[in-house]
Amino acid sequence: MSPTGRSAPDRGDRAFLFALVLVALLPRLYVAIAWSREPVWDGHYYHFGAERIAAGLGYSEDVWVNGALEWKPWVHYPVGYSALLGGIYRIFGTSLLVAPLLNVLLGVLATALTFWIARRGLDATRARVAGSLVALHPGLIAQSALVMTELLTAMLLALLGLIAVSSVEYRKRAALFGLALGAAALVRPSSLLVLPLLVLARPEGFRRAISGLVLAGTVALLVIAPWTLRNCARLDGCALVSTNGGWNLAIGAITETGRFRVLRAEDGCPVVTGQVQQDRCWAKVGVSKILEAPGRWLARAPLKLAETFNHESFPIEYLHEANPKSWPEERRVAGRGLLTLYHRLLLVVAALGAVAWPFSKGRGSVVQGVLLAVVVALALFGFTNDAHPFYLLAVFVPLAAWLPWPGRPESSPATRFAVGLVLVTLLTHVIFFGEDRYHLVISPLLCLLAAAALRPEHRVHREAHARPAAASPAEPSFVPSAPVPTPAGEVTPQ
Repeated sequence: MSPTGRSAPDRGDRAFLFALVLVALLPRLYVAIAWSREPVWDGHYYHFGAERIAAGLGYSEDVWVNGALEWKPWVHYPVGYSALLGGIYRIFGTSLLVAPLLNVLLGVLATALTFWIARRGLDATRARVAGSLVALHPGLIAQSALVMTELLTAMLLALLGLIAVSSVEYRKRAALFGLALGAAALVRPSSLLVLPLLVLARPEGFRRAISGLVLAGTVALLVIAPWTLRNCARLDGCALVSTNGGWNLAIGAITETGRFRVLRAEDGCPVVTGQVQQDRCWAKVGVSKILEAPGRWLARAPLKLAETFNHESFPIEYLHEANPKSWPEERRVAGRGLLTLYHRLLLVVAALGAVAWPFSKGRGSVVQGVLLAVVVALALFGFTNDAHPFYLLAVFVPLAAWLPWPGRPESSPATRFAVGLVLVTLLTHVIFFGEDRYHLVISPLLCLLAAAALRPEHRVHREAHARPAAASPAEPSFVPSAPVPTPAGEVTPQ
């Protein structure tokens, strides 16, 4: 048994993982080949940036200045996805199939990683449910045909989760977490907000927690540093990763709908001289708008979260934009309906990941029964209300998981990381703005929470027995390995 009180990964797990990879691979491969077209929207810029990198021109474009073409460095979009894609273009060419095939690999990796994370905190059956939910997730499958960052971000967040829940030596775990965090930040800078989940997943003493966070944060910054130095040398000022942070903050402060809107000169930055200066100007606009009316800014939080969690339509809209003839209105509506239904049902069951099985003799069974009723009520309200406020279920998850409700479900590093990731996503899009594609990056961990629904009540006495075993070298690391017996016990945007 592992120190989480569950069996270590065995041959059955590896056989299931092989089948899971095939189940995840086949529909993604079909979608990537049959549905991919010329990249549109942000995908156009990611593809163009990757082509420039593959051609040895760096992350840049050519602009006309006084009748002559001049090389101009890019920094508005984060470089990570285009850099990865550019390296692959350099090897395999810039065919429009290359990026979708990369997405297939990323989607399969996210599926496998979610299974291994779940196996660290759930029993074999629940872990297999988690992996299967990711493998069959229609939104993640459709995303395979899109030249967008969501699948790479989702895979990196799953990798961060696997490192965070692993039992490797603490300093090594912190260093590995920092490496993955730096890579994730180069793809989506808001990923840096995931740093505290390193210690949330596996709580340490205060000093060890602080030292681990410092080490992980330092390693992440070292990963980012070469790109930051390039920006300082090439641009009109220093930018950590990209220059869309101030832009996104201003949008979040100005938007009336909670979603993206194009900023114009009359919004506050009529004259700009460079990319960094422009971003700083928009950051000042955003901060001033927030301080001018903080209540009004906070009042828009439900709108932003509604745009993020209430539905799932971006993959279909992207595909329609790229190939309107293949997506007539009837098929378009049906596609959005399928993706949205799966996402909403997933949110409902994921919310139950913070609720214990209430039909027991535990002292908190009544409270857990009430929480179960709350989830059912929120689900019914979401399906019947014209606004479909399913974001309330996402808000429910950290509240139910972390408030001291009697009879809470048993805790594990895997579920703590997943709940923490939901909270980070909520906070990120309260600060900035919402779009439904932003929830896709945490959909694999929502699948894990769904598989964890209605776990048994947590029992504190088990945790006390587990602490000596947590440091056992026999515990399997985050890299799958053969089963080794250990003492029984349990431990709990761009």
